Amino acid sequence: MALPRFGAAIVTALALGTAASLAQEDDIFSFIPPGGRSLLETAQASGLPDGFAARLSSEKGDTEFWRGEIDSAGGLSLQSWELDTLAQYLAVRAPIDPAADLPRDGRDLAMQLCQSCHIITVVITQSRAREAWLGTMQSPSHIEIKMTPEERGLLADYLVLNAGIPIDEVPQALRAGGASY
Repeated sequence: MALPRFGAAIVTALALGTAASLAQEDDIFSFIPPGGRSLLETAQASGLPDGFAARLSSEKGDTEFWRGEIDSAGGLSLQSWELDTLAQYLAVRAPIDPAADLPRDGRDLAMQLCQSCHIITVVITQSRAREAWLGTMQSPSHIEIKMTPEERGLLADYLVLNAGIPIDEVPQALRAGGASY
């Protein structure tokens, strides 16, 4: 009888250790700015301004349109670059149902797809123009990555606004190794 309890204790300890490890992994990437999905989820948790949720589910527009909608709605406590990141996300993803699971944003794409081949530091420390990011995504080593043209634009726009992070702001554990294609 002691063996099953001992086995349960081991399973519990492993589960807790795995959860702690995943939490630490998430924390190591906290220096990377949030994307539009995360910004919208945070705004939803705080309460969207009156009428804004309805516009999210019915309107389609470009980045300039959404920046105007966000500005006129008021009540979102975001910095300018966050407002731009959110506007670019909505330009690609809206109309969306704010009550449903939100689609991936530029940060999600970078974390999921860029890291599948190399350390995220290779991407997030580069300050490049949109055309340069899109050019990289069209190169032979990147063209096979499964993304829609809209997602490629979303990723490029996210990186233009949020990449170029100085290496001294990157956790030491992510500085070693460089590109590993």
